[in-house]
Amino acid sequence: MSDLRITAGPYEFFACWEREKSPETCEAFEKLLPYRQKIIHVRWSGEACWIPLGDYDLGVGFEDATSYPQAGEILFYPGGYSETEILLPYYGTHFKSKLGTLAGNHFLTIIEGNENLRPLGELVLWEGAQAIIFERA
Repeated sequence: MSDLRITAGPYEFFACWEREKSPETCEAFEKLLPYRQKIIHVRWSGEACWIPLGDYDLGVGFEDATSYPQAGEILFYPGGYSETEILLPYYGTHFKSKLGTLAGNHFLTIIEGNENLRPLGELVLWEGAQAIIFERA
């Protein structure tokens, strides 16, 4: 059963919280719902899209941080070496910035709509920024 609906461009995904792995990140992000932004293609991390958040402070530190998320494992990077961001991988991803490898909190996992992750990534790569909305399912 999904907790969230994520609409990105023309695609819809359903995700579940990773509360055991990243409880503080889940709790803080849930307070932002519905959350609307733009998603763009990554520069250094491989096959993923990201939401750049500049110096935004969600008020959380590192939890269950990883540098190699699988497709559909959504990360929140609380900032530090690079700007704060949300990473949405659609295939092979090594999370990094121009300063090197980063690690982000795995706080959401897409459980429905995975077949549209690559089409979303390719759309963002070739057509540019797309609207994205995270909302309760």
